[in-house]
Amino acid sequence: MEIFLKIVLLIFCFIMMEGVAWFTHKYIMHGFLWVLHKSHHEPGYRVVEGNDAFGVFFAAFSFILIFSGLPHFGYSFFAGIGIALYGVAYFFVHDIMVHQRFPLLKNVKHPYLRAIRRAHKIHHKKMGKEDGEAFGFLFVKNKYYPDNKKQAT
Repeated sequence: MEIFLKIVLLIFCFIMMEGVAWFTHKYIMHGFLWVLHKSHHEPGYRVVEGNDAFGVFFAAFSFILIFSGLPHFGYSFFAGIGIALYGVAYFFVHDIMVHQRFPLLKNVKHPYLRAIRRAHKIHHKKMGKEDGEAFGFLFVKNKYYPDNKKQAT
């Protein structure tokens, strides 16, 4: 039964990271830490940008949880793994598929993946920190799906 609870915790942490990512993106990245996130909205490719500090922060937090729970595979280990898996998903979808930091996954056909790409591109239409939309990452509103082109502008 304990392993079941640990797996539920892992899944819960993965899902909750979407809320953490949305809140962090909307109120912190587009708020008082815009100085770090601004580089992500500026045109041009940079191998490393100030925005990467957020990924490093969450990776470090995840590592601390994993490491502290490692001796007996405690609950913190599974919480850290859930956060780390979210980070891996973020990296593959955001950095590789959407922003093409590596030339992979250029022509995705799946409607869900296309909706994620579309929502993020709409988010980037605004170059400043004000009046943005689509701050989430994995949970995409229906208006961003390919069949709903008229709703998303």
